[in-house]
Amino acid sequence: MNKKISLHSSSGPGEKTGSVESQIYHLTNRVIKLTSHLKQHSKDYSSQRGLWKMLGKRKRLLVYLSKNDINCYENLINKLGIRGLKIR
Repeated sequence: MNKKISLHSSSGPGEKTGSVESQIYHLTNRVIKLTSHLKQHSKDYSSQRGLWKMLGKRKRLLVYLSKNDINCYENLINKLGIRGLKIR
């Protein structure tokens, strides 16, 4: 049940922890952890709010990455196994 995505497999030794890609990796791992927590504690509304805030931040970072570096965005989406953004 502990499903974590490894950042170290794709990043080199010079990878910055503050980069957009690493922030998205970190947020995705936290989302997975909170989702499993909410499956057991369905009425934990403060954790639900935290999850929504994390999802919003991840979405904003994905929008930024898709506008600035579309190839890196597509690679990241494929590695993480998350849905892409809706195009309107």
